[in-house]
Amino acid sequence: MISLINRRQWLARAAALSSASRLFGSDGPKFKGPLGVELYTVRNVIDGDTEGVLRRISEIGYTEAEPSRAALDKLAPLLAKYNLKPVSCHMEQELVVGGDAKVTLAQAIDSAKAAGVEMMIFPYLAPAKRGGVDAMRKFADQMNETGAKVTAAGMKFGYHNHAFEFGGKPGERPIDVFVERFDPKLVGFQLDVFWVSVAGNDPVEWIGRLKQRVISVHLKDKALGLPVMFAENVAKQTFKEVGNGSLNFPAIIRAAKSIGVKHFFVEQDQTPGDPVASLAQSYQFLRS
Repeated sequence: MISLINRRQWLARAAALSSASRLFGSDGPKFKGPLGVELYTVRNVIDGDTEGVLRRISEIGYTEAEPSRAALDKLAPLLAKYNLKPVSCHMEQELVVGGDAKVTLAQAIDSAKAAGVEMMIFPYLAPAKRGGVDAMRKFADQMNETGAKVTAAGMKFGYHNHAFEFGGKPGERPIDVFVERFDPKLVGFQLDVFWVSVAGNDPVEWIGRLKQRVISVHLKDKALGLPVMFAENVAKQTFKEVGNGSLNFPAIIRAAKSIGVKHFFVEQDQTPGDPVASLAQSYQFLRS
């Protein structure tokens, strides 16, 4: 007998598949491009069996990966062995905003380029580094300075959003400052559709606003019924496999592809069990 929870998950998946059919025809979204994994998803299991985890991810069908910059040297040989191209990496925030870092920005750029990285991403602005409009303008200038160096090395540089950026008075929100002050030639956006939605926004609308400034997209689903929040402390069960929640992924993918996005990374910050099994569910939905 199907449990209530499983029934809800099944209904959510059925609704998402129905949406895919309406938008793309009976065969669904026909997502045939490369799919990547943000390796933060498997952070709790990868150290215990690095090769086994990467092998399983490759066997699912993923062909790209987004590791942390700090882990590149360790992971690069195994990523190559299992045909997982590290097209993107999340860099240390200290290299942009200051603080203790084990490498210099120049060393980080060199290591990323040597590993075949095409995009270096600033992953998270810690609460202690946030502030009002002036603080966010200063941060935007730091991003532009870093972006100039990353771009000079032949890679793209981007900012990964969460939910806090959308809180505050319109015109003075961090996201407003970033859109205005980031130099589009130097700093793009890695749009995380989950966090855009947590903050009460439509990811498709934001893809349309940012257009070619979106250089990659994080795909992860959100449970139904979450109130609007401008913080990252959402409940663990809020994170869902792609297709098991409330976001309209056919529309999101169609919008992203229409502006030329080529790199999509599945991420799930929290999973109910084996994170690789959750990654497999997301992959199967996106390919269905």
